[in-house]
Amino acid sequence: MGHCWKLWAIAGLLSLPVAANAVTCTTQAELSAQDRNALAAAGGRLAGAVLEQDEPALQAALLPAEAGEWDRIRVAVELAAPLTKGGQVQIRNVYLLDATSQKAEADTEFFCSNASASLTVTITMRLLPPGRYAVVLADAAGAPLAGQIGLILAWDTGSAQWRLAGVSIRQGSFDGHDCVWYWARARTLANTDGWSAWYLFDAARYLQVPVDFISSPNLEKLTTEQNQVVGGPRASFPFSIPDGQRTWKIDSVQLDASLHEPDLAVVYESTGVTDPAALRTEAIAVMTALLKVQPGLRANFHGLWAYAAKEGKQTPVMELPMGQIP
Repeated sequence: MGHCWKLWAIAGLLSLPVAANAVTCTTQAELSAQDRNALAAAGGRLAGAVLEQDEPALQAALLPAEAGEWDRIRVAVELAAPLTKGGQVQIRNVYLLDATSQKAEADTEFFCSNASASLTVTITMRLLPPGRYAVVLADAAGAPLAGQIGLILAWDTGSAQWRLAGVSIRQGSFDGHDCVWYWARARTLANTDGWSAWYLFDAARYLQVPVDFISSPNLEKLTTEQNQVVGGPRASFPFSIPDGQRTWKIDSVQLDASLHEPDLAVVYESTGVTDPAALRTEAIAVMTALLKVQPGLRANFHGLWAYAAKEGKQTPVMELPMGQIP
């Protein structure tokens, strides 16, 4: 799979121990004019190639050490076409990361503070090789789905230029609403509808940044508020729902944006049926039962995905908009 520090491979890293190396992070405002211009130009060019689906340009810019990862990048860019369509590149943030002092690959944490040290963004990467890197966050301004792009750039000493080392593209809105809207909605329900509020906080987090390895005071505040939700699902799973003579066991529920809508994915313990029609009937029964005990989800999310779990294997069954679930 190659190095694990690429954007698509990083998840939940903030809980990992990191190496105590003398690494540094320089924020956009503190960069020298030379570095700022070079990174803005490289990031803008590559983000533009993502918007234009210019795969030859992206492949030509790929760091040689990551050539084996091209297929992953190509697929990510192709899937992102609906998210960035109709937008124009707008650079949001640039961070210059210096890990040249490292002796070998290491889990590495960068603290990116402004001049007054009043605001610190933390960037955490796993198994990062020694070198100079940059994280560029950009927006597809004006795109209906408000696409946002995260790029990892690596300085290639061989060609003396910034090269592409990873990319992640994520939408910045659901149904025309951004992270601020979902955060505000979550707050209004935090004391009355814990399940809806919890997943609305998840939606707000998902829409804030296109990557999962950045922590900021804003994201930390969101997490603190989410953890204070009354009656949320955090400690509920496995969750049992009586349904007539049967009881459904829900293993997990989580946000799912694969259709570019605020859906929830429900993993439940199947009775073991394998006939497609019977499996769909079972899935609909589970979704109906869940919405009966948590009716607020129907009003606050687009639909539900059903995943049948049996003997450690999960099978995707279907997705239904809320209006089609009995």
